[in-house]
Amino acid sequence: MITTREQALEYGLSFPDTYQDAPFHDDNWQLVRYKGNKKAFLWTYERDGFVNLNVKVDPVKAFFWRDAYEAVIPGYHQNKEHWNTIILDGSIPDDDVRLMIAESYELISDSPAKRIYDAVRRIPYGRVATYAQVAEMAGDRKMARAVGNALHKNPDPLNIPCYRVVNSKGELAGEFAFGGAGRQAELLIAEGVEVVGGKVDLKRFGCEEE
Repeated sequence: MITTREQALEYGLSFPDTYQDAPFHDDNWQLVRYKGNKKAFLWTYERDGFVNLNVKVDPVKAFFWRDAYEAVIPGYHQNKEHWNTIILDGSIPDDDVRLMIAESYELISDSPAKRIYDAVRRIPYGRVATYAQVAEMAGDRKMARAVGNALHKNPDPLNIPCYRVVNSKGELAGEFAFGGAGRQAELLIAEGVEVVGGKVDLKRFGCEEE
């Protein structure tokens, strides 16, 4: 459960190419920035007895989060259309706090990880793609290894279907991935993908390269 500043900062720093900053010479304000453009996607500070987080939001979703939780309000001291404040009073499920931070990171960054996650989202239901295919969809076929690294840090498994990614032989990932042994196979089978001996027939279930 993310209830402290330290936990929020730790999660923010788990994203690729990020660093912590205290730009105002005031320890109450601790930020996490993306190295690529030095923009902050997570602001942390204490206010009225609670730790607050400012996160960037898509204007379309800003009111969705505010309507969903009383502890999500228009961004304190920031553009109210593009920023929300999360009050860590324990009323917001941990998964949603993490999701809002992850969405902020994606909006701020133009990182390889973001392009990889966007590519994985485009893999059709009932299909699989190889690491190399995902890398190519993300703009650089040489990033196949980076695809694996990014998927192991998947910030939003419900919406980034990393289980649809297999290796060049159609083999599934190891036991540590996707929630344990057999979990990737279960998720694929539920979508109608046939898994035999830990492998998927790429000719039958592979998606076309973009």
